Amino acid sequence: MAADKDKPDADAASTGELSVPAYWAEAKAALMQRDRIMNKLIPQIGDLHLRGHPDPFTTLARSIVGQQVTVKAADVAWGKLLAICPKLSPAQVIKAGALELAGCGLSKRKTEYILDLADHFKAKRVHADLWSEMDDEAVIAELVQIRGISRWTAEMFLIFNLLRPNVLPLDDPGLIQGISQNYFSGEPVSRSDAREVAANWEPWRTVATWYLWRSLDPVSN
Repeated sequence: MAADKDKPDADAASTGELSVPAYWAEAKAALMQRDRIMNKLIPQIGDLHLRGHPDPFTTLARSIVGQQVTVKAADVAWGKLLAICPKLSPAQVIKAGALELAGCGLSKRKTEYILDLADHFKAKRVHADLWSEMDDEAVIAELVQIRGISRWTAEMFLIFNLLRPNVLPLDDPGLIQGISQNYFSGEPVSRSDAREVAANWEPWRTVATWYLWRSLDPVSN
């Protein structure tokens, strides 16, 4: 699944409240009606649901901190970052500077990425206030202009921050593994195979993806 270190949660974020997608119940019902695998899988997961965090800067900063490290290492670095930047605002991060950020256990590259992210937000070179009105591809196109933000990271942002209902993150190994195990008896799955399976999930591909993640890691939420 998408690495837990890249998902916002109550401990990882310093501001705002976790939110539940308004469409969740409708999406569950539709997926169970049209897809036999989802009809079995969703009841097994129970009442768990995707939880999103509303602060864009926090969500993206957390994703950068969590790149290519273990969940434990990401949590430690994130805790240290919050200790020096309690509000985790772009201005506070910029004021802390590269030396203090590096002292949190961040690599030189991640330090540069987070400072670049903060600079984009502070200088308003991203239009965070408009993202809720922009379509998915437009948001992705803007986000990938920031150093350290890949298409996959942007898609995770669409899912966990903007709570978009129809995201299909084909670069996510957990999605591919979930499709393989649940739809192809563990056989290898191509991107084309994944698209074909996911066509039946429209317009709720985010929700189906989340349930496949949970099928691989049922304890995490």
